[in-house]
Amino acid sequence: DLQIDMVRRAVSRSGQVIDLTDKEFQLLCTLAEHTGQIVPRGMLLEKVWGLQFDPQTNLIDVHISKLRAKIDKTFATPLLKTVRAIGYVLG
Repeated sequence: DLQIDMVRRAVSRSGQVIDLTDKEFQLLCTLAEHTGQIVPRGMLLEKVWGLQFDPQTNLIDVHISKLRAKIDKTFATPLLKTVRAIGYVLG
């Protein structure tokens, strides 16, 4: 029930419009490109921020938390899952 319009940069879930920042949108699109697959933290850093992996940064954790609050918080079924010490899965 998650809809991503790449052209309009719009996201909705169950018909409810979800406002995302630019980085949140890029993060969601990167995860959506690999729906159902584990996306490693290093890949997210590289694709969204253009950075090499830094194990000390909490940059991804902060943005995933904000994204999760927007796309999962008010819905019965969560879409964004954490795979401990590896990365994240959408779907």
